[in-house]
Amino acid sequence: MLRLLPFVKTFYIKPTERGILFHRSDFKTILTPGTYSYFGGHWNVKVFDVQNSQLSKLELSDLDFLLQEHRAAFEEHCEIVSTTHNEVALVKTPAQWYVVGRNEIAAFWRGWNRATPVVVHRFDLNDSREVPEEIVEQIYYVPGLSTLKFVDVTEDRMGLLYDRDNFIRLLPPGRHGFWDPDKTLEVLLNRRLTGILNVASPESLIKNHPEFVSDNCLVVELMETEVAIARDRGNVIDVLGPSTCKLYWQGVTIERINTQENPKLSPQHIKELVLGRLQSKQLSKNLCHAVEVPQQSVGLYYESGALTTTLEPGWHGWWTVGRVVRTEVIDLRLQVLEVSGQEILSKDKVALRLNLTASYRVTDPVVAYAALSDVSGFLYKELQFALRGAIGTKTLDELLEDKGAIDGEVLQYIQQKTADYGIEIISVGVKDIILPGEMKTILAQVVEAEKSAQANVIRRREETSATRSMLNTARVMENNPMAMRLKELEVLERITENIDSIEVRGGLNSLLSELVTLREVD
Repeated sequence: MLRLLPFVKTFYIKPTERGILFHRSDFKTILTPGTYSYFGGHWNVKVFDVQNSQLSKLELSDLDFLLQEHRAAFEEHCEIVSTTHNEVALVKTPAQWYVVGRNEIAAFWRGWNRATPVVVHRFDLNDSREVPEEIVEQIYYVPGLSTLKFVDVTEDRMGLLYDRDNFIRLLPPGRHGFWDPDKTLEVLLNRRLTGILNVASPESLIKNHPEFVSDNCLVVELMETEVAIARDRGNVIDVLGPSTCKLYWQGVTIERINTQENPKLSPQHIKELVLGRLQSKQLSKNLCHAVEVPQQSVGLYYESGALTTTLEPGWHGWWTVGRVVRTEVIDLRLQVLEVSGQEILSKDKVALRLNLTASYRVTDPVVAYAALSDVSGFLYKELQFALRGAIGTKTLDELLEDKGAIDGEVLQYIQQKTADYGIEIISVGVKDIILPGEMKTILAQVVEAEKSAQANVIRRREETSATRSMLNTARVMENNPMAMRLKELEVLERITENIDSIEVRGGLNSLLSELVTLREVD
């Protein structure tokens, strides 16, 4: 008869291991180092290397159920950490940190080295989300701690901690850690050296956290007619407009200005806000208006569209709160106006193009700019009218003979037009009269004919004079043989200037009466 021996299954647990014994899928016990034998084939053991730092946390798919049913067995070998709905925990094993989130349960092997036990830090999120500084320094570089938020506040900054846009507290320079499982925390970093406290709602901070404001801040609340200049260590850091509420760090000084009582900028304000640093100019550009009036000029100041006063040379500035301000600088020096390319028909229907130059000076800017919106434009149009009137009454010949008459007529006309506007016309002159191409050709031919006739007259006059001179010479030589002889010698001298030698036959006396042979000697 065949007899079956019972099947025995043996398990060996190393000194650095722990084993969880299951029969089929039912938990039985936790095995410590040693050898174990069990009858039957349905036994199995899940082995854990408790010395391995990466396996310090007990990972089982049904761990929650096992801990509920067999908690005492696991507590003998593991550190069990369970949290409530608003509680979290940081667990430090001998070599690693772990996070246990809200409503979680976890188990960590105590390991074979009991001298370095598992340490559990629990946090009630209702009380505080901040992690102690000594723990932050230990876990700052640990990867995988996604539910924690770390903030580094440098020594030149201050941090403002917010949770869902609600202010929590001030963070001084240093390294900070906070529990942020829902990603609702935000830190606004403020440069302390700028003096400005940048917050989304200063009014809310003043109302809900008065102690923080009184201990750290300077509050500025302005009326509708007020502006303020904030300075830190003597430098302008901010310029505030009306009805503004803003916070600054303590140490900042505030100058409040009522723009209704003091509408003009003081010399100090002009130096700081207009001529100072670029940052100051940018801060104040929407709150003030400034203008520089150069020498030999005058400024006109308009408020709400009305001319209010004149401005002497120098810098002037006004706050624009509650008023519309405009300035205009008038140059009192001699001005030149060009009227170019005017196409005008003369009396005899010749199309001419003229360029006119006029010089003028504004003698009474208040009268001139009160009556005229554009002085140069007014003068330009009137000079056009005057020029057309002067050219249209004269023929081309009259214009070419006396261009000065045009200047006089235009000057008289424009002086009459500007007499009541505080404008003095100094001079008017036509620079160019440009003729059409065909007219230039005709005039050139006329001039050429005139000059040719003049040349012919001069030529005839010179010929007559030369003939008369020759006749007088002949009469002298006829009655004076010696003069005739001198003339002959003069002629001979001219002939011989370019001849090396002369051979004469018959004597010198027959030189001019007989044949003379001239031969160049080699």
